[in-house]
Amino acid sequence: MKAALLNLISITFLFSASADPQITSWFTANSGQVARIYRTDAEKFSGQAETTWSNGHQSQSQPALSGVQEILSSTNWIYIRSTGLGSHVMGPWFNDLQHRFYFPNLPTDQHYVFAIPRHPTAQITSKPSHLGEIGLFVDGVAMFDANDAFSYSSENGRDADPRARIGRGDGVWNRDAFVNEGITFDAALGHQQNWGTYHYHAQPLALRYLLGDHVDFDPSTMTYHEASGPATKHSPILGWMQDGYPLYGPYGFSNPTDRLSGVRRMVSGFVARNGEKGSDNLAQSGRRTLPAWATRSRNGSATLALSEAGPNVSAAYPIGHYIEDNVYLGDIGRKIEKDFDLDASNGRWCVTPEYPNGTYAYFTTIDAAGKPVYPYTMGRRFHGNPVGRLVDAIYEPVITNFVTHAGASMSGNTQRAGSTTLTWNSGTGRYESK
Repeated sequence: MKAALLNLISITFLFSASADPQITSWFTANSGQVARIYRTDAEKFSGQAETTWSNGHQSQSQPALSGVQEILSSTNWIYIRSTGLGSHVMGPWFNDLQHRFYFPNLPTDQHYVFAIPRHPTAQITSKPSHLGEIGLFVDGVAMFDANDAFSYSSENGRDADPRARIGRGDGVWNRDAFVNEGITFDAALGHQQNWGTYHYHAQPLALRYLLGDHVDFDPSTMTYHEASGPATKHSPILGWMQDGYPLYGPYGFSNPTDRLSGVRRMVSGFVARNGEKGSDNLAQSGRRTLPAWATRSRNGSATLALSEAGPNVSAAYPIGHYIEDNVYLGDIGRKIEKDFDLDASNGRWCVTPEYPNGTYAYFTTIDAAGKPVYPYTMGRRFHGNPVGRLVDAIYEPVITNFVTHAGASMSGNTQRAGSTTLTWNSGTGRYESK
């Protein structure tokens, strides 16, 4: 996009400040800016970002805008059109601590439309999380859960690895993405998979910084970190889950029903299975049983068959390597609101600045030093019905609540979904791609 064209971009809000948080919480301040990446440390420290890029199999040949491009709504749904590219400068990404080898994937404009239910309801039997998008961060970036898609393969005696022609594994002992892939994350804690979807598995540090949460930026190292001292205000909404409930940053009210009770870090109910806080010790027992939360997810027995046992704890497979290396304290006799704050879905019913009368809310989880801790955004089960999803068409008339610039939303009965025009068809009663 040419500089002259950029000067014509204006951000237009079509909703009032008193509107639904599902509409007003989206971070759109940078939506009119071109997405940028650093390919190398040299680019990062010189501030020379790229607006087009290619690595041979993933290409962004034309500049794309960052993040949320349009917010549409109906009585029952919120539709977010986004490029999926971060509002901060993304990258660089490496495969080693010394930054000698580059991570093979680059982000690309995903031009997707994500639908989120406006009236979430709790489930009696909740559905588990899954690979891919479990929600959307308010900067329009995809939210992935703690799983990195690979698990232990008992037959091969090692973790799955496509390079070794070992598929995804048995699906019993599933690798923790932050632990196993964290080396490939950029300073914002984001990266992308093979088809270029930029996403966060854990807290989005740069987004928290842009939203004014308890995060600082160090220009000398070009990194983000938890600010010193105690947090003084409730964290903002960072995203929305597929079930329609909000995800907040790590700080909430001390008393879940009293907004005058002060603010503190929310404590996860999950701990490592290392013998502390009443947990079992995998170093002694071996990976022969699953924690209760994982047993509920697979509707099976906690005691595993020999063929389902995981590898013994070692330097190659330390405790924390798999998400099943964590136990939920509520399952071993500890009490919520006494020993920890959040339920097995990593949320709680509470009042928040946006919901003074209360809502169920998820929280990102970090330790006292600011390091992300399991389950990062949500546990393995949604609290509500996860009907939100990526859509290829809008099946109802909608109101346009926000549009990045005049060309992003067509007039009359058409809408834009990335490079696709969605046109209202009165005969079928839906928006359809043309």
